[in-house]
Amino acid sequence: MRSSRTRSVATATALAASLALVLTACGGGSGSGSDATGDSTQAAGGDASTDAGAGSGEQIKLTVATFNDFGYTDELFDQYEADHPGVTVEQVKAAKSEDARTNMTTKLGAGGTGLADIEAIEVDWLPELMQYPDLFVDLSDPALADRWVQWKVDQATTTDGKLIGYGTDIGPEAICYRQDLFEAAGLPSTPDEVATLLGGDDATWDTYFEVGKQFVAASDSAWYDSASATYQGMVNQLTNAYEESDGTPKDLATNQPIIDLWTQVTQASADGLSAGLEQWSADWDAAFQKDGFATMLCPAWMTGPIEERAGGVTGWNVADVFPGGGGNWGGSFLTVPASGANTEAAKELAAWLTSPEVQTQAFTSAGTFPSQIEAQSSTAVQEFTNPFFNDAPVGAIFSARAQAIKGAPFKGPNYFSIHTAVQDGLKRVDVEKTDDADSSWAKSVQAFKDLGLS
Repeated sequence: MRSSRTRSVATATALAASLALVLTACGGGSGSGSDATGDSTQAAGGDASTDAGAGSGEQIKLTVATFNDFGYTDELFDQYEADHPGVTVEQVKAAKSEDARTNMTTKLGAGGTGLADIEAIEVDWLPELMQYPDLFVDLSDPALADRWVQWKVDQATTTDGKLIGYGTDIGPEAICYRQDLFEAAGLPSTPDEVATLLGGDDATWDTYFEVGKQFVAASDSAWYDSASATYQGMVNQLTNAYEESDGTPKDLATNQPIIDLWTQVTQASADGLSAGLEQWSADWDAAFQKDGFATMLCPAWMTGPIEERAGGVTGWNVADVFPGGGGNWGGSFLTVPASGANTEAAKELAAWLTSPEVQTQAFTSAGTFPSQIEAQSSTAVQEFTNPFFNDAPVGAIFSARAQAIKGAPFKGPNYFSIHTAVQDGLKRVDVEKTDDADSSWAKSVQAFKDLGLS
């Protein structure tokens, strides 16, 4: 699960440097887990090569580090513990993806000490970690070979066939919107009408922005929440956004597809379509209660955060449509750091947490759409409706949106840092309003040059 988070290029570069040190700093595993504050704790009875637990007479504690809301409830872990005597499970939940990334890369750079037994990672920072597969347990298992959609498996598989992560959710995108604000602006407002208004199967970004102009001309609310979030949905539809398929970075200054997206998004901000908010900020949170915007790009996992922030607001709905066709935003994996004290037990738990049955429960709990083929086709997913979104058939909607995804775009080891340079630029224009589009683009190009990739 994931939401796009902007970070400074300096921070992203520092973290990359920290990871580079791993090759020399991580000579061997040290058995450690993580408590609720992220401090190192030794798992009882374990070492880096021998697991304790059921059948050994020893008690072991497994920690699972996640972020946002993976749909893993206390009741779920109680179920696992009941079925695995001698094992206790503790979830360590970071508030945001960027916090989890900082924690993980810092501890990897220190040799793995203090990492949880299972570490959740998000797809946009997965390519960085794929450079260091020896830091993770190989999760390959023939019995699980057909569990996930293939492009999800491919994302976490090294060139020599090592699988470093079990897929949790994917992020098929629809449009979440305020039906009441559409009605007040005189626009068609039912989900089917909104899908048609935005172009249906032929929906384009041009149409999305044009309808936005109609809306803001008749409303005091903005059309969408964030330029950066909108750009995220657009860039995820490019097969090779910032790097060639061999990992070679593209020169940002002459990257025409990115320049075109930048121009389109910054022009939309100039036209008043954006609320000028940074997702996950206090202002963004407050805007849900103040009619701040009418639409937002909506990967399945976003339904949970919307409901959490918009409690008491009755107008939200979901339209089965997305500009440009299919789009996937985010999605996560569970990894088992090789430095852990109980890697075999952790691998077993990770397999269970990413089983079709458990991922179905996670979807109905938190809206995290499963990457497991069996779960996607289950009755529980297909017939699931969300009362907060006016009983929208979100299971069927996001299943249809998942079918529109043709594959995963290429994201190499430098994707995150280059993407951050662009996103920071959009923030200067849309949120901070310190730069116009041209001057901010020049700063983003310079930030790219400062990465030393060309």
